[in-house]
Amino acid sequence: MFKTRVMPCLLLRNRGLVKTVQFKNATYVGDPINTIRIFNEKEVDELILLDITATPEKKQINFQVISEVASECFMPLTYGGGIRSVQDAMRVFELGVEKIGINSYAHENPEFIKKLADIFGNQSIVASIDVKKSLLGKYHVWTEGGRFDTKLDPVDWAKKMEQMGAGEILLTSMERDGTFAGYDIELLKRVTSAVSVPVIACGGAGKLSDFHQAVSDGGASAVAAGSMVVYQGPNRAVLINFPLRKDIEALLD
Repeated sequence: MFKTRVMPCLLLRNRGLVKTVQFKNATYVGDPINTIRIFNEKEVDELILLDITATPEKKQINFQVISEVASECFMPLTYGGGIRSVQDAMRVFELGVEKIGINSYAHENPEFIKKLADIFGNQSIVASIDVKKSLLGKYHVWTEGGRFDTKLDPVDWAKKMEQMGAGEILLTSMERDGTFAGYDIELLKRVTSAVSVPVIACGGAGKLSDFHQAVSDGGASAVAAGSMVVYQGPNRAVLINFPLRKDIEALLD
C-alpha cells in the first residue's frame, strides 16, 4: 500500500452509482458491483461508498447492497449513510465493512461518535465533514447531503470530532465537488493543521498533480477522487478508471 492512500469515493443512490457536481444534478454512472470489480482489477487500496439519499430522505440503510458490495470488494471499504445507532453500525461491520462514516447524525448527537469509538475503536470511525463558503467567504459545515447550513466552522467541528474519538476525517469541499478544479488547499491547510488524525481530501480532483498538492501543500494524509475515476474527457463520458500504481507512487512517495 502507498504511504499516501488514493481512493475512489463512490456515491450510492438506491442500487446505482451516481456522480454529482457541487452536490447537485446526480447523474447515473453505473452498477456498484461492476464498478468495484474494475477497481479490484486495478488494485485500488481502499474504497469509500456513501449513500447520498439515506439521511436526506430518511431511508433505511440498504444492507443488501452493502452486503453485495462488501463481498465483492477486495480492498478495505468505508461505508457512510444513514447510520444512527450502534445496531446499525454493528450490522454494517458484520457485513464486512472496515470503517463507517458518520456525518449528519454527529451534529444531532456528537456523543454518538464517542460511543462508536469506544465500542469499535477509533480507527473504524470516520467523521465526514462537508464544507461550503458562505456569501461572506467564511467556511461553513453543511449536513443533510448539503441541504442544511450548520454555520459551524469546519476547523472547530473537526477538532470536536477528533475529541469525540473519530480516527479519521473525510473533508469534502462542496464547491469543488465534480468540478475537476483541484482540491481546496486553503480549507485543507486549516483543518489538517488543527487536528492530529488523518484527513482525507475530497472534492475537486482532476489530475494526478492535484493529489500531490493536497498532500504537500494541504497536509492531507490521503486523497479521494470521484469524477476523475468515473469519467473520461471533457464530455464526461462514463469510463471507470484509476491511475497506474507506478504513476501514483512516483508522484506521492
